[in-house]
This record gives sequence, structure tokens and C-alpha cells, in this order.
Amino acid sequence: MRPGGAGFGRVRTIAAPSIRYRCMSSEKSPIRDARSAALVVPPRTNAGHSVTSLPLDGLVLVEVVVHGDSRGFFAERFHRERFREHGLPTEFAQDNHSRSAPGVLRGLHYQHQPAQGKLVGVVRGRVWDVAVDIRPASPTFGQHVGLELSDMNGRLIWIPPGFAHGFCVLGEEPADVYYKVDAPYASDGEGGVRWDDPQLGIQWPVAEFVVSERDENLPLFAGYAANPPAWDTVRS
Repeated sequence: MRPGGAGFGRVRTIAAPSIRYRCMSSEKSPIRDARSAALVVPPRTNAGHSVTSLPLDGLVLVEVVVHGDSRGFFAERFHRERFREHGLPTEFAQDNHSRSAPGVLRGLHYQHQPAQGKLVGVVRGRVWDVAVDIRPASPTFGQHVGLELSDMNGRLIWIPPGFAHGFCVLGEEPADVYYKVDAPYASDGEGGVRWDDPQLGIQWPVAEFVVSERDENLPLFAGYAANPPAWDTVRS
């Protein structure tokens, strides 16, 4: 048994060949954390396309128009000129698509060489998405934003280099996360910090987690803060 982070009850870990199951038994606690910028993610104020800067400098919430009827829906997820008008990236190196079963939690991951930003959205299901400021010189170093992304709410979040990212699946259906990145993947330039680090105090709004062996063994945030990697900001 090991104590969990802020908002966690006792944690029971059951080993499996490639994943670990974390079963939580705690009272329901509010998703918002007093030290987190998550509590000030603004509600949508209009039915049109909107771009909103989030409380942590560099994070941007993009809300697209979802046109739906009894047949289904249509949405423009990326529009180069509209993104350019708002100062958002318009050139991306690759698109990534991940599917996660109910209860899966992935993160917290980052890539520093080459430094990678990502435009994250969901094309199936629902996730609670978290971005943590890991820029040592930032006044909000160690703070995070959390918000729900789904296939129906029209939300995308731009996460620039200098943030760690993670998410957990909400509900009883799998979730597909589809995201663009502005630098190619490099296995020797990636890193991560623990999703349940008490210092970060992230309130994950689910009762049971499925976590990979790799994510289970990521270092604590204090280790990152003591020896942060060199961030390459050059784009090829």
C-alpha cells in the first residue's frame, strides 16, 4: 500500500504483465484544486468558433462549431487561416491517434528534444485532459489546468512546449484522442513526471485507474525541478 497524491484515498496496486490497476476508495472531492488554474477555465460564451487564452501562459482553448442533426454532425477541427489569425501554429509535423479503454490514465508526458507542442482533441468518448507547466522560469511552474474534452463539446487545447500532458478516460466507453504535434516524435527526447505526485495535487475525477508500467515508474516532479532537461525550441 502506498499513499496517493492530493485528493486520493488509499491506493491498491495489482501487478499485471504490462499494466497496473489502481483502485481508489475515497470520498468524492471537487475536481478543482486550490493551487490549480483548472477552476478558472472559462465557460463557452457564444455558439461560434472561439479562441481563449487559459490561465497558464501559452495554453489556448479552441472551441469549434459543431453542426449536428439526427444524422450526426460536422465540425472544422483545423482551419489554417483562422489559426493564423489567432497566433496559433499552422504547421505540424505529424498527426497522432490513440485509443484508450475506460479507466485508462496516460501521462504525464513531455518532449524536450526537439521540443514538441500539441493540439489535442477527442474524436470519440470523453477525457479529463491535464496540462502542467514545467517551465522552470515560469511564474506558474508546477501549476496545471484540467478540463473535459469530448467528441461533442467542440473543444481543442493547444499545449505548447514546456508543458507535461496527460489524460484519463471518463465514462464507460473508450476514448480516441487525436492530436497534431509541431515536431516529430523522438524517443530519446521524451520524459515524464508522475500523474499522482502529491506536489502537483491533480484531482483526477475518476474512481479507478489503469496505468502503464512506464507511467507507474515516472519520476516525481521534485526530481524534474531539481534537474530539468535542456529544452530545444528550434523548429526544423
